[in-house]
Amino acid sequence: MADEGIRNISDDDQRKAKVFFDRARTVAATGQYDFAIMMYLEGLNIDPDCVEAHQELREVALRRKASGGGSLGMFDRAKVKTNTKDDKLNMLGHEKLLSYDPGETDYMIGLMQNAHRAGYVATVLWIGTELLRANAQAKKPDKKKFMILKDVYKELKQWTRAIEACGAARQVDPTDMDLSAELKNLSALETMGKGYQTATSFKDVQKDKDGQQRLMEAEKDVLTEDVLVRNIREAEAEYKANPNEPGKINKLAEALLRTEDFENENRAIEVLDDAFKRLNRFQFRQRLGQAKMEQMKRMERSLRQALTQTPDDEGLRQDWEQFVKEQREFELSEYVLWAEQYPTDLTLKYEMAARLFALRRYDEAIPLFQQSRLDPKKKNDATIALGRSFLEAGFADEAIETLQGVVDEYANTGDERSKLMYYWQGRAFEAKGVIDQAINRYSRVAQWEFKYRDVQQRIKDLRGKQKGEGK
Repeated sequence: MADEGIRNISDDDQRKAKVFFDRARTVAATGQYDFAIMMYLEGLNIDPDCVEAHQELREVALRRKASGGGSLGMFDRAKVKTNTKDDKLNMLGHEKLLSYDPGETDYMIGLMQNAHRAGYVATVLWIGTELLRANAQAKKPDKKKFMILKDVYKELKQWTRAIEACGAARQVDPTDMDLSAELKNLSALETMGKGYQTATSFKDVQKDKDGQQRLMEAEKDVLTEDVLVRNIREAEAEYKANPNEPGKINKLAEALLRTEDFENENRAIEVLDDAFKRLNRFQFRQRLGQAKMEQMKRMERSLRQALTQTPDDEGLRQDWEQFVKEQREFELSEYVLWAEQYPTDLTLKYEMAARLFALRRYDEAIPLFQQSRLDPKKKNDATIALGRSFLEAGFADEAIETLQGVVDEYANTGDERSKLMYYWQGRAFEAKGVIDQAINRYSRVAQWEFKYRDVQQRIKDLRGKQKGEGK
């Protein structure tokens, strides 16, 4: 990492960069994606740690690809500088390549490593999340890339993220005992102190004149109430001084949300709603919806825990089931709204379909799963869910054929996805009455994980049925 640590971007530079970002948004809205990419990169050259701009650039890149845009040609790629002595220049070079080939994880690695060396921690945490997801959803996840990600998180003391990346690597190679030892080590480090939980807190502590004291506070397992209150007070002051600056709005909202206090969360929702109405920027409306989702997840978790403690409380069970239904309906309404704003984002269609499936609206879920599996990142999960939807809707033949397609293409036999696709194809064969094939599928799952779901009992029941028919 750069000796100077976290980079501070002056307010003046942020204002200069905003001119480019605003122009990029305008031209992107008209479908001029290449021009928008250029404008975003110009702005990021001035304000390179602006996560909002990185996110918007990636959305433009995905929309460009969905509309048929291709990668840069060989000669154009050769002109992009990615191996100079300037880490920022290298970072932006990799981001340009990624913008024209948004699924290429090698470019994500280059972007992340150079951002890390340059001290752009917020950018590292943003692209790290994208990299983890993309590599995990690849046809053949790369263990080495998970390890690179783990090492970067470890250097940043992002223990929870490092554990997630290390766990993903171990899933690729369960026989690597060194990974098991590393997971234990990371878990111990996480217990001692979860440093730098968000890019905002990590960067803000460096900006304060009492930086070292703030750094120590950020490394505590749980931030004290005094620190949380102070963060809110400082963010509130910055917001009041410049209420139209997106960065200040987001900072105040995140400071309030981080407390996980219902009143503070509602205050954050009000701030975001006001910003959306005044500035007409959908990102604030989307964050508002995310905040409400997070509230509901926490409430659902509390109800579920209470039910675990008193499982015979039928009234509590009904309350929990009704709440879960309302939660799924609310999430569905949010994803529908977001998809209207970002119609080419197939991930949103997948999330809509998942809620429809959970609500047992299978006929509505099926076409959305069919669309979302066109996204390479969601292809396998969407196809498995599509097969299940066909089965639940009473189309066993379609379920069998759909799941066979992903079984034939999927390379990582024995992992969680393999178990799902084989198990549910077994269920489809069983529903159709093709007992031999059903047993075959369940048997494969049992050989991978003997206690997986109810495969043992299903195998016994079906073999008993075979014997009974043979008499």
